[in-house]
Amino acid sequence: MTEVSTDSIADGKYVELTYLVRDSKTGDVLTEVSRPLNYVHGVNEILTPTITRELQGKTAGERVDLLVDCNEVYGPRDESLVITEKVAVVPREYRQVGSQILMENNLGQMKSFLVTKIEGDKITFDGNNPLCGREVIYQVKIQMVRDATAEEKEYGGKVEAGPEA
Repeated sequence: MTEVSTDSIADGKYVELTYLVRDSKTGDVLTEVSRPLNYVHGVNEILTPTITRELQGKTAGERVDLLVDCNEVYGPRDESLVITEKVAVVPREYRQVGSQILMENNLGQMKSFLVTKIEGDKITFDGNNPLCGREVIYQVKIQMVRDATAEEKEYGGKVEAGPEA
């Protein structure tokens, strides 16, 4: 008879999880992570502190659904981060809705912008997080919980084997 592990999430536990994010109004899936992400609970966070707190005490196989106001996570939308340009001045490889482009401000700071609209000879870029201003539901599925090794605790998650030196 094999013993089934019933480890629950607590500080020092290695956790693997998948999740999807739904728009709370439409139910549309906005993001889906089906390849398990891993972390060591209490050492680092891969999702917001609110979600990490909700995972405390849960076990493998459980699902946690949590309503999240993205204004609290990413701050309110900043309309000054919405830029409209003439399509002709934008390199061809970025002339598609959904394309990401890194732009530098006058202070030399880099920021990622997303092409959100192309109308006529105008193209719109938005530097706000796509979840900004939305209320979403995170559906987190816990895949595995076990004691973390000393190396995983130090690293904050699974230690991948690197190339041999």
